[in-house]
Amino acid sequence: MSSHTPPRLGMLTPSSNTCLEPETYALLHGTSAATAHFARVPVTRIALDGDSDAQFDPGPMLEAAHQLADADVDVIAWNGTSGSWLGPDRDRALTRAITEATGIPATTSTLALLDACAAYGVTRLGLALPYTRDVCERIVKTYADEGIECVMAEPFGTDDNEAFARIPASDVAAQIERAARDDVHAVAVVCTNVHGAQLADPLEQRLGLPVFDSVTATLWKALRLAGVAPALPGRGDLLRSGSLRALIGETLALLLAETGADRTTFRADLPEHGLHVDVTAGEELRPGVRPIRRDASLDQRRLNTVEWLEHHRRPLVQPGFAAEPHPPAALVDVYGVRAQMLAPVETDGAMTGWISVHSLRERDWTDTDTTALETAATRIRTAL
Repeated sequence: MSSHTPPRLGMLTPSSNTCLEPETYALLHGTSAATAHFARVPVTRIALDGDSDAQFDPGPMLEAAHQLADADVDVIAWNGTSGSWLGPDRDRALTRAITEATGIPATTSTLALLDACAAYGVTRLGLALPYTRDVCERIVKTYADEGIECVMAEPFGTDDNEAFARIPASDVAAQIERAARDDVHAVAVVCTNVHGAQLADPLEQRLGLPVFDSVTATLWKALRLAGVAPALPGRGDLLRSGSLRALIGETLALLLAETGADRTTFRADLPEHGLHVDVTAGEELRPGVRPIRRDASLDQRRLNTVEWLEHHRRPLVQPGFAAEPHPPAALVDVYGVRAQMLAPVETDGAMTGWISVHSLRERDWTDTDTTALETAATRIRTAL
């Protein structure tokens, strides 16, 4: 394939699905991000029984994946949410099998939704679902096992997969709004045969929360696996900012591992991505460490340490806090931080944000630690 040819995304599609193809085409319309190509596998009914489960056996999916491979696609995605009630480990096994059989990277809708939650730091999720209640309750348990507490709006209660696409958009929108209550961090439309993709952007503006439509999430993850991460406006925050957030998370996770610290964060003023420094754009933690991600109680730009960064524009390395500049008392008293490193991230001459590396004990930061910090700052600055 020519380097100038957009990536080709292969989509394994439930046979009774009439939503995801037109929605995917609409999301890609007017862009040169990628082209989408579809192969169908038999799926007509969603329930918790052996006949329903058998629809998701890997055999037919692998056969369809080989057909997509004939088109020289760059990614293969199971564009269905069965992993949300059968378990994501089943999807992980499927993606491994597809890649082993075809040599092509693979993902699924459920794995994409989990990755979206990770990119946005979502641990409390509203669910908008079309299925019967027993399937929905299984989905709640599945996500809880992945560390995501769920609040479920009343489901539409049908097992006919073809009928899901007939649910009026106004009813889907009302269900999303109900799922946005109770202090959730985001809402997920968990079904690729529900017309939620076009609702995400206007509802996000009204609700002030990300809306992760399953079709959109699958496209987002497939684009990332294909090595492209376009910021596509007007299609919901995930396609606009999700790839940046994911890169921030990956960078912070690597920095956490390389320094052996307890917490890494990034804060930034990026209004076009819905980011403000008073709430972190990303956070990675050691197990058992208290998260700071959603604490917006401090005016971050007025902190002594941040004003020092603004003035000096170089990393601040603090093995302890005896000397100035002193961090805010809450960082020590509430979150137990005893040492830290901070690095500014500049764009166009302004300090757009900064990375923080926290330790819950006093420690002498090494040259390896400071090099890892500077590398992380460079990676994020380049992405911005």
